[in-house]
Amino acid sequence: MRSARLLLSLAVLTLSAATSAGGEPSATSTILGQQIENFALPDTSGKLVSLTDFRDMKAVAVVFVGTECPVNNAYLQRLGEMAKEYGPKQVQFLAINSNSHDTAEDVAEHAREHQLTIPVLKDEGNRVADLFTAERTPEAFVLDEQRKVRYRGRIDNQYGVGFRRPQPTRQDLALALDEVLAGRSVTEPVTEVSSCRIARVIAPQSQSSVTYARHVAPLLQRHCQECHRPSQIGPMDLLTYEDAKAWSATIREAVVERRMPPWHADARYGKFANARGMSEEEIKTLLAWIDEGCAAGDQADAPPPRNFAAGWRIGEPDVVLSMPTEFTVPAETPENGIPYQNFNVPTNFDEDVWVQAAEARPGCRAVVHHIVVFVQRPTAEGEKKKDRFEESVLAIYTPGDMPTIFPTGIAKKIPQGSKLVFQMHYTPNGVQQTDRSSVGLVFSRKPPKQQARTHVLVNHDFEIPPGAANHEVTAEMTVPFAVRLVSLFPHMHLRGKSFEYLAEMPNGERKILLSVPRYDFNWQTNYRLDPPLELPAGARIRCTAHFDNSSGNFNNPDPSVPVRWGEQTWEEMMIGFIDYVRVDQAEGP
Repeated sequence: MRSARLLLSLAVLTLSAATSAGGEPSATSTILGQQIENFALPDTSGKLVSLTDFRDMKAVAVVFVGTECPVNNAYLQRLGEMAKEYGPKQVQFLAINSNSHDTAEDVAEHAREHQLTIPVLKDEGNRVADLFTAERTPEAFVLDEQRKVRYRGRIDNQYGVGFRRPQPTRQDLALALDEVLAGRSVTEPVTEVSSCRIARVIAPQSQSSVTYARHVAPLLQRHCQECHRPSQIGPMDLLTYEDAKAWSATIREAVVERRMPPWHADARYGKFANARGMSEEEIKTLLAWIDEGCAAGDQADAPPPRNFAAGWRIGEPDVVLSMPTEFTVPAETPENGIPYQNFNVPTNFDEDVWVQAAEARPGCRAVVHHIVVFVQRPTAEGEKKKDRFEESVLAIYTPGDMPTIFPTGIAKKIPQGSKLVFQMHYTPNGVQQTDRSSVGLVFSRKPPKQQARTHVLVNHDFEIPPGAANHEVTAEMTVPFAVRLVSLFPHMHLRGKSFEYLAEMPNGERKILLSVPRYDFNWQTNYRLDPPLELPAGARIRCTAHFDNSSGNFNNPDPSVPVRWGEQTWEEMMIGFIDYVRVDQAEGP
């Protein structure tokens, strides 16, 4: 069921208040001051619940909800808490699901999973959503004693598209209720909701120049389904015509604002094998399909379904290795955070193996901040641990990242007798969870010509001042021998703003290898160079990061304190990972 994927990261949501589509009321329409006529809708048990059932209540808070929207689901616990708080004050809370694709069964399961105690009603045909001119989930409306609308907007400002404040700075719905109960005008009667659009019913179109089968299905297969399918980071599936039609208004927003497919590299610098993005012609086609009414077309024109290995993006792994036991993540974060957890996993390989692709996969995405899988090979006599680091990083998982896939002829080595170490960083999300993460490996089909290694440019010694909006931190190195750079992976935390890799050749020539002008903590990417870039011995690589520790950064845990290096999310890191091969080993590892 859809509701099994409720706890995915908020960041995969790529929406904002923008153009209306699919027959939705205009965002400029207002219902403030209008009296809402009585309506009756079935609850999760099938019983009809009407607005007049609560005629004795001093106010009614109506909140439109869905089952898949991450922002929506982040607020459900708070809705229950508010209903409990305001019940004695004679305020009735109602949740209404108007999404065309959410069935009555979906709504009931979703309510059970989130332990919603307020009435949850199913609005077939979005009749009541149209009555309120509701647009998004969750969008709240406050009705006074005469059932006139006195407030519409967000619940508060903690969660939204691309941000998750540690705490809200304004309790909009609570303030509106307090003012209505006190007989005062609502100070801010309209607030912007940063969330998903309600998926309204769309009348099927038989005549259209653009159809799903012929034109849109190939686009979604090529650009969307990698993430928008079961067990992946996308909060909704986009595998069928019904999926695409239901989410068409949301798709339109995401594409128009160029936030889907997600890609953060500045197009002026570098070429990357894993670049995401639609061409202008593809965007034009997709928008035309939506604007013309989402015609299905002839199924015979559709491409065959794209085959995915269940749960994996590297295809079916040759080997899957998992943590030896489950780890229980508490509901709340301890005062000093959860220390990194390290799990040793024997490989039991009876010979050296070469890994062409590796994918670290969290068992519970909701609470796994990152995974780093290291290779710990047997230590040679007299060898120091630091001498082995560049061969030890095997795979990394961060939110939004793509798996490690090396070009043909390049692979990472796992020596015979090695074990893997899973370094796990967990972040509680309010509900106790259990995790048992894994790594999938695809072996090189032929002996590789080159061995991939990982180097890290890192700066531990920085302090970001309170309120600093553009604090610069750098790290650099001199290349001791000729190399070919395979991929670049910048890593920062919640205050990360931008990141750049720059190479300076021995002759003084300077070249920007990668520029990420708007770093997104929730979409961290390993940028695979196409083709690998050769640097001579003596070249310098410089990483420059900028951090935003101001109140203008909505994700900032606390703009009033200085920030230093640390493992926890509220601390910071400055790391530039580099995968490379040695040129002098071009004929064999």
